[in-house]
This record gives sequence, C-alpha cells and structure tokens, in this order.
Amino acid sequence: MLQEVLHELQPQAGEILVDGTLGGGGHTVALASRVEPHGRVIGVDLDHQALERARSSIGTLPVELFAANYTEIPRILSNLEIETVDGILLDLGLSSDQLADQDRGFSFHSEGELDLRFDRTRGKPAWHLLERLSERHLADLIYHFGEERLSRRIARQIVAYRRNNAIRTAQQLADLVRSCVPRSRGHNIDPATRTFQALRIAVNDELKSLQEALAHLPDLLRPGGRLAIISFHSLEDRMVKHSFREDSRLDVLTRRPLRATDEEVARNTRASSAKLRVAQRKAS
Repeated sequence: MLQEVLHELQPQAGEILVDGTLGGGGHTVALASRVEPHGRVIGVDLDHQALERARSSIGTLPVELFAANYTEIPRILSNLEIETVDGILLDLGLSSDQLADQDRGFSFHSEGELDLRFDRTRGKPAWHLLERLSERHLADLIYHFGEERLSRRIARQIVAYRRNNAIRTAQQLADLVRSCVPRSRGHNIDPATRTFQALRIAVNDELKSLQEALAHLPDLLRPGGRLAIISFHSLEDRMVKHSFREDSRLDVLTRRPLRATDEEVARNTRASSAKLRVAQRKAS
C-alpha cells in the first residue's frame, strides 16, 4: 500500500519521519526520497537480515537504521535528540524476504526450522512452544491469537503426533494442521494460516508490542503529525481502531480502513488482507 501511505503521510522536504517496521525497505526509500535533502527517515526493524538487505537500496538517501522493536522508538529518538517527528509508519505484515527465507519457517512449505521469530537473538523459537505447551494451552493460544475455531482439534493432533515425533519444520506443522482442518469452500486461504499466525504472534509478543506502541507513539508526533498503521488480521486492526478512536491526543483520519487496490492485490495476493488506518496528532 505504498501509494496510500504516501498520500496519507504526505511527506514533505525537510521533515523527519519514522518507519518502525523497515521490512524490505520499500516504504522507507519512498519516504526518504520525498524528505531529502534536509529531512531524514529513521528506519527500525527487529530483523537484522532486513536491515542488512535494506542498506543497498537506501544508498545515499537520508536514512538512519536501527535494529530494535518499534516499541523502542521513543528511546531511539531521545538518543538522537529528536523530540517530535512529522509522521510514523508501522507495517505489521511479513515481508516477502521473510516468507522466502527457508531457514525461519515463515513459509508453510519451508523445510527449515519452525522458528518464526523476527529477531532470532530474542526469545524461543515456535517449535519450542509446540514441544512444551499442554494441549489446553496450545488450543487456547491458537484460538485467541489465530481466531481458529478448530483450535482444540489442532492441538489434539499436535500432541498426539509429538508423542513419537518431534515437530521442527514449518512443513511438518502445516501438514498436521491440514490433516484435521478442511479447506474452506470458495477461499484460497491455507488451513494452516491461522495456526502459523498464532504461533508467530506468541513468539514475537506482537500484540503486547502493538499495545505499547499505541500508548506511546502519539506523544512523539508534532501537532498535525500523522501515525499510519497497516495491519493484516482482525486482532491488530481492532486494537488500532479502538485505540485511535479513544485516544484524546488523536483525530482519526480514516473512518474506515483503506484497502489495497485490485491492481496491487493482483500483483501480491497477501495485500488483500491489508488495512491502513491513519490518525493525526491534535493541535493541543
């Protein structure tokens, strides 16, 4: 949703912007090209590999990169002696590079380790949860974070399988889920999608991070500055929607979330679930 982000953030020469989820760097490069030469973009990402890949595309653009969670943006700006910025972007989806990485388990077809962490130096991999959680706790996790109505059936299958076999790869887990969850008629969503979503949210503590960001990021905006958040599932979108509406510091600019165009969805089917919400810091 690059064009929608640019339209809503309205980046101008000389401004200071923050991309709190650098990913493939596409948003960062586009924003930086509009604020140069005297503006700057602060690029933040937990994924060290994403930061390394982004360096080549950034070139001489005015971008500063930081390996951190977007919850650490207040600290980063304080260290840079920046009190307020003109705009902040969070794109909460997976990048194409992460999905293509066969060693981290983001793709259902990966034979690599079922890791699912954005930063592999923090926390435990997803296979560790599958190994140690009880059937009830697994079912609750898949239900609450994945909104999967067949969570108990899936948890039962996982526990039965792990009695004799270790579940270490994405392919193993995907096959297990598909064996007990029918594909929905008229939908192209893989039956394993919600289970993978739940595990990824759990190992990265994503909802806690979003909650913390929604509480603190508005304070970093100058009056008139904008906060734009792209979410990809209903749990995140509900959090953003309610937080924006209830935050006395903000004016909501998108009564309904903006969606990707048909053209973008044709190029990238994952964009079909993207929702962009934008709010603006009040003058007082």
